[in-house]
Amino acid sequence: MKFGEQLRSSIIREYQWYYIDYDALKGDLKNATGPPRPGSAIGHEWTEADETRFVGKLEAELEKVYTKQQVKAMEISRRIAVSEREVNEVVNRLNERGLNEAGPTEEEFMLLEEDLSDIIADVHDLAKFVQLNYTGFYKIIKKHDKMTGWHLRPAFETRLKAKPFYKENYDASVVGLSKLYDLVRTRGNPAKGDSAAGGAQASFIRQTTKYWVHPDNVTELKLIILKHLPVLVFNANKEFEPQDSAITSIYYDNPDTFELYEGRLKKTEGAEAIRLRWYGGMQNETIFVERKTHREDWTGEKSVKARFSMKEKNVNAYMKGELLPPAIFEKARKERKKSDKAIAEDERLASEIQYSVIKKGYRPVCRSFYHRTAFQLPADARVRISLDTELTMVREDNLDGRRRSGDNWRRMDIGIDWPFSQLPPEDVVRFPYAVLEVKLQTQAGQEPPEWVRELISSHLVEAVPKFSKFIHGTAHLFPDRIHLLPYWMPQMDVDIRKPTSHDFGIRRPELSSTTNTSTDDDEDLDSDDEDKAAAAQRHRGPSASGARGTTQNGSSADVEDQTVDLTAVNDEPFPIYDSDDEYDENYEMEEARRVGGWHYYKTLLATKGHALGRGTLTVLHYLVPRPRSTQVDRSARQEMFFGNERIQTKKFRAPPGKKIYVPVRVEPKVYFAAERTFLGWLEYSIYIGTIAATLLNFGDQPTPAQFVISGSYTFLAIATLIYALVVYVYRSRSIRNRKAARYHDRWGPSILCAALFVAVGLNVALEGRIRGIW
Repeated sequence: MKFGEQLRSSIIREYQWYYIDYDALKGDLKNATGPPRPGSAIGHEWTEADETRFVGKLEAELEKVYTKQQVKAMEISRRIAVSEREVNEVVNRLNERGLNEAGPTEEEFMLLEEDLSDIIADVHDLAKFVQLNYTGFYKIIKKHDKMTGWHLRPAFETRLKAKPFYKENYDASVVGLSKLYDLVRTRGNPAKGDSAAGGAQASFIRQTTKYWVHPDNVTELKLIILKHLPVLVFNANKEFEPQDSAITSIYYDNPDTFELYEGRLKKTEGAEAIRLRWYGGMQNETIFVERKTHREDWTGEKSVKARFSMKEKNVNAYMKGELLPPAIFEKARKERKKSDKAIAEDERLASEIQYSVIKKGYRPVCRSFYHRTAFQLPADARVRISLDTELTMVREDNLDGRRRSGDNWRRMDIGIDWPFSQLPPEDVVRFPYAVLEVKLQTQAGQEPPEWVRELISSHLVEAVPKFSKFIHGTAHLFPDRIHLLPYWMPQMDVDIRKPTSHDFGIRRPELSSTTNTSTDDDEDLDSDDEDKAAAAQRHRGPSASGARGTTQNGSSADVEDQTVDLTAVNDEPFPIYDSDDEYDENYEMEEARRVGGWHYYKTLLATKGHALGRGTLTVLHYLVPRPRSTQVDRSARQEMFFGNERIQTKKFRAPPGKKIYVPVRVEPKVYFAAERTFLGWLEYSIYIGTIAATLLNFGDQPTPAQFVISGSYTFLAIATLIYALVVYVYRSRSIRNRKAARYHDRWGPSILCAALFVAVGLNVALEGRIRGIW
């Protein structure tokens, strides 16, 4: 839908007089008072008086929106403070009542819960109000610059920074509301205990899934989750500060081979990731050294993440091998705060990491920064949800001659001052979405909670299995050195927002049966083909850019949905990605140039041969007489769904010289299946060869016809053997290299059956002729 229609359909009654008057501003652009200008979108010249009039109206609209946002934010803060006093009063009465004293009633808790639910709905509505107005300002400014030729955007960005209604951070409100709602929901008895505890791990099955969340849906998602799980706060006695949720990690790898990147991307057995992590600001002295090791499921082992802590002042000496692990844990042994066994395990881990870093030449290559909001019941890790926002990846290397980190283990010119505007564009990648991670520990056969299933199937999230911040950042920041890309990279231009799939969202208590405050935020398809990423700009800053895809003709299906729909209709394999079994000459030639020698010349000849073959097939395609397809007009039903424009069929391809790696699950039974299939083909070829030998030796004096029939069966048996061997070698090599190849055999069995039918028919025909039947 167009933005004007979206604005009208998304209006919340309380804010109906405070939204940007988009239609009036849009109409004002068409009322230029200058002389006529042929071919202009507005018909007349746009004069300085017109610009002054329009800017004045725009300033008035900005003041109106900013004032309403400030007043409502203050009102919500006061309501939260009042609710906190009321909740604490009720809880104190509950704790202090005697045996014969009347404590708080269930009705009081229900009233408090309804009041908190109403505040939560207010926070949600305010976030939607801010997002919609920011989008409106962005669009009208862009429309102004395009229609008038006057560039207002740079100047108006300064005005937006002076009245930054779109930069309101609701994290403090979410944390406060979470604590109060948890107290009321548990009737004054919230769960207590170690947040890392979760029962015997051996009796649980752990499932972790990652999702992308559009910035428009982040606040709503937080508010939905806090009604079921409290925000996990490790230091409840400390007032919440934004830096408390900041997490920064420095990832190490070999800058020449990027072997850790490739291992984590391919999920090979034993693939490692080494990182140094700290929580909060740069002044934090505690650094965690972590190693993540991937284990295949068939090994019977689980992927593990082990870590130990050390002081920041010792990190450089440790990474260079000047400080040995026994010296790091000497103080811990003396204080005996940990058992000797735990210290020995940490020391062994420190020795292994130090040995790997020094021997394999690992250096800091990439930094990830984000703010994390975690939701979990203390002492109960069955459901743990974390939401990472403002995710940013930064280069830490010295590869191109620039000394970023230098000899230090991290660069010191940045801290946690997101969005790191002081960095050049080639040094930073600001991820456009938030990352939701859902970790479930359920007993075998047990379903996850109903609200979790509704959440992950809702329109608020987009599943992206095996997403990795390290992989994404490294692939983006080193385009000249990374040639194998993760599968989600080509989808970054596809808008992940979806229409509401079911009745799910934030509701006010009194209107819970009829009203859902969650709105369908389909992107604008305005007549001037405006940019598709206005809403996402709020989290990247006004000056950032990031075009997003959108749907055609208001259709609810995005590019991937269209691809899936066409696949189902045509009933033909239509891969979304260019998989490894397809020959990519650009990628092969780049790899050959890096290797050099005879391998390069062999690849060059193969590339020229492929080009010659494609050219020959193209010429034959046009020269050989064959039935030609006829263009048929669309039916009314097709136009209703797809419109009258060309239906987009998207196949994601990697840039030239690169390749997309699609995750492939490889287990021992896959090898056995390939071998079993090969033995099955051998069995059938032996049967066919036996028939040939029997026909040849059936009589005392074989006839020419028997020689022909036996020869046909013999040729078929040999061809089957060769085909089976070629397919087995291809499959084994693909499995060993973890390629996303086509392992199914579409034509082999059919051709074998057809050849057998021809051989049997030939046998019957010749024998019938010899016996005089025809």
